[in-house]
Amino acid sequence: MKISVVILTFNEGIHLQRCLDSAKSISNDIHVVDSFSTDNTSHIAKQNSVKFYQRKWENSHAKQLNWALATLPFEGDWILRMDADEYLTDELIEEMKIKLPHLDSDVNGVYLPLQRVFLGRHIKRGGANGVKIMRLFRPGKAYSQQKWMDERMVVPTGSTTTFKGAFVDENLNDISWWIAKHNQYATKEAIDLLSASFRNPDLRVQDDTLKRKTTEKVVYNKLPLFFRAFLYFFYRYFIQLGFLDGKEGFVWHFMQGWWYRTLVDVLLLEVRIKYGKDTEAIKTYFLKEHNIDF
Repeated sequence: MKISVVILTFNEGIHLQRCLDSAKSISNDIHVVDSFSTDNTSHIAKQNSVKFYQRKWENSHAKQLNWALATLPFEGDWILRMDADEYLTDELIEEMKIKLPHLDSDVNGVYLPLQRVFLGRHIKRGGANGVKIMRLFRPGKAYSQQKWMDERMVVPTGSTTTFKGAFVDENLNDISWWIAKHNQYATKEAIDLLSASFRNPDLRVQDDTLKRKTTEKVVYNKLPLFFRAFLYFFYRYFIQLGFLDGKEGFVWHFMQGWWYRTLVDVLLLEVRIKYGKDTEAIKTYFLKEHNIDF
């Protein structure tokens, strides 16, 4: 059972070698799609003799990934999507080798548990341990949601299953990089929330896991600005025992669970004050200031 791997990159020199070493443990058909990095990303990819492509970034992870899935010559019976700052655990590698050849033919996607490492510590609580993401799927059977943030893979036909072995997300950049990145994310998250308010959210997805995540997002979005960010942090940090993850856990749950989501609400408030419910004015603002058309 052959597996292909696809990795999207931009200035991932700090992570790429680790990711490729991990991907090579299960595949010899690795595709790196780069957005014209200015560091040594391309050099590392070419040194490792992987299939390397460059395509202009269009401000959308979903567009870049869907282009790759529709265009690249994957050789595998399955495609594994990885981010450059991720790697596979030994348990997942073994599980893929054992289970993939024996899955029923109607299984078109596999959810993989996410293991979050932040500031060198495995974040085990606050909901972090229960996250499962669709990362493994049959060619032609999955696509990425057209969202600006938190896009998920959709498997419109067939069934899905879940493996026990995890993949690890461990970004090695410093906290200043993390803050700058989440400033960008906040803008895209705000756009997704505004887009949802312009139309009814589409919950007509076949996969129960994806439908549940979408429903949770809808419920969150109906809560009052700012209060919902506090409530989310309180739930993660106290009810889901995030405080047991030590200092690193506090930083993670506070920054990602409260600070980031408060920043999103600040952006939404700013837009409402400036433009009210004028949809076209809001769209023009984001196109002019952030080069995002939605």
